[in-house]
Amino acid sequence: MNPLFEQLRAVLQARAPRQLNLPGVELREAAVLAPLFERSGQVQLLFTKRPLTLRNHAGQISFPGGARDPADLTPLHTALRETHEELGIPPAAVEVLGLLDELPTITRFKVAPFVGVIPGDFVYVPSAGEIEEIIEVPLPNLMDPSIHRSERRRVNQQDREIYFYDYGPHTIWGATARMLKGLLEIIAGLPAWSEQAHR
Repeated sequence: MNPLFEQLRAVLQARAPRQLNLPGVELREAAVLAPLFERSGQVQLLFTKRPLTLRNHAGQISFPGGARDPADLTPLHTALRETHEELGIPPAAVEVLGLLDELPTITRFKVAPFVGVIPGDFVYVPSAGEIEEIIEVPLPNLMDPSIHRSERRRVNQQDREIYFYDYGPHTIWGATARMLKGLLEIIAGLPAWSEQAHR
């Protein structure tokens, strides 16, 4: 396994991810998987673009995932099941590294974001009803400060910092961008990333 993935696993498993505690606020459980992979010596991150026909998050770029079903034993089961349904990646093909901080969404979900490694040569089988496009982004592109911006917006009677990552014609924003920001901050502190970034 790539040293970056090994170091990321060690950091994620050594920290206690923040869990949401919002008294009086009812949020549905959801989970996603941030899938990392290596191809031709380059680490990349996978995103999906939702079709405009979906009721929630239509047209948005996100990590594979969704709402927790009653049959899902844990949020991790949700993330792996949804990744399988959306992309055809079986749970056994995912090397789970750890968990990021739980986040709320404006659609009243609390999302558990897992980080995992998938095979770099996997042939995706996207679900036509859930996936419009699969987007693979090299890690150095995501680390480029020029693609990252933020705006102050009023959301649910509160001022919030909204993050955006622009990659070609695509814009990653909202809860996915917040998860991405947290993941990139951890990766930026890894010795393996420092070595790769200065090659």
